[in-house]
Amino acid sequence: AIMWRAVAVASAPARALFRAPRRSAVSVAVSPPAALADERVETRVATRVAGLGPGQAVTLRAVAADERGCLFQSCAHYRADGRGELHLGTDASHGGDYTGVEPMGLFWSLAPAGMERPYQRLVPRSTSTPMKVEMLVHQGHSQPGAFPGPVVAKAEVERWFTAPGVRRIRLKEGSVRGSLFLPPGDGPFPGVIDMYGDEGGLIEFRSSLLATRGFAALSLPYFDFEDLPKVMKEFQLEYFEEAARFLQRHPKVKGPGVGVIGTGKGAELALSMITFLPEVVAAVCISGCSSNTVADLHYGEMTLPGLRFDMNKVSVSDAGVFDIFEALDDPTNPANSPCTIPIEKAEGHFLLVVGEDDRMWKSSLYAELAIGRLRQHGKENFELLSYPGAGHRIDPPSTPFCQVAMDRVLGVPVLGGGESKAHAHAQEHSWGKIQEFLHLHLG
Repeated sequence: AIMWRAVAVASAPARALFRAPRRSAVSVAVSPPAALADERVETRVATRVAGLGPGQAVTLRAVAADERGCLFQSCAHYRADGRGELHLGTDASHGGDYTGVEPMGLFWSLAPAGMERPYQRLVPRSTSTPMKVEMLVHQGHSQPGAFPGPVVAKAEVERWFTAPGVRRIRLKEGSVRGSLFLPPGDGPFPGVIDMYGDEGGLIEFRSSLLATRGFAALSLPYFDFEDLPKVMKEFQLEYFEEAARFLQRHPKVKGPGVGVIGTGKGAELALSMITFLPEVVAAVCISGCSSNTVADLHYGEMTLPGLRFDMNKVSVSDAGVFDIFEALDDPTNPANSPCTIPIEKAEGHFLLVVGEDDRMWKSSLYAELAIGRLRQHGKENFELLSYPGAGHRIDPPSTPFCQVAMDRVLGVPVLGGGESKAHAHAQEHSWGKIQEFLHLHLG
């Protein structure tokens, strides 16, 4: 990526980090050493003079820390080729945290280290500083969690969530809170509102990556942030309408309409926004429900009641992991029809993204119900991306897979589902398709 050459040159004194010590005969090179978090990097391990023998066994490890100092790591087993070299872009891992040819496997398989609390997500809280990942080459094959062999080479790579020139503007505009990310240049740019789920607060890393890819992206919290409500009790669609109008009228935004992307509860709110708000003309709904859930949604005189969770239908594993897959009320029950979002009223376009192994709730079924409702009304204004083996939270590429995560509301570990490799491939494929969809319908 050309934009990163300046970053790499500026950090030239630190290049020693990307080479093995002089006494080592083995080197590891990560190219580029500084890159956007949604870009692939190439990792090569090579010999100098004498080092890896043909077919020699090595373990590659990645180690990173979040802003709180929590340590995450991953590992994979490789064998050198006939020249004593290996390349993660073409050579297969034979064990560890993943198998097969996976150039970014060490990144998406990062998980809390053994001494850390389990079930934590490696998600950046700040988009202004890079995530630093140390790549280590160890002699021999060591199992995940075991003490690895001696280090023969190491390098450091930076994963950036904001490109040079992207501006971040903190918002306190009327009742709207959040952060607006603007791409470099004069614009105007297609405008997108970005929302996450029931974890609440302000989550910015997807918005900053969208701005890096040419979108004016508004990261929109809707509870548990500043003076917004602390819990999901009830919502006023007027808040989201105010955000859509603010973005639509911004001088850097192309218009005439704006888009919205949401995950989980945010996806369901995106469905309501495109249904009732003429400003919203494109909605990306990741693992959403086709009915309103949990909190009642008000808009003027209208109220969409929320489907409820029945905690008696929650199962708990021997390890204390909660499976809430069956707990949400059945949206196909006629008694719950008032909760259904009347998406057939929407004039815009939908992109539905689901993981077929989502265990948070039945997002594949909910996508089928949404499509059925649209077709019943003669509409074909939708696309579906359905990924076998993917779980609930489908994020930008190389975001570490987290099958079980601590739930902020329940305070317990909840099963999100999915298998790491399939989920990682879904993240990479859907990210490109999401950008194509937004560019198509927003210009």
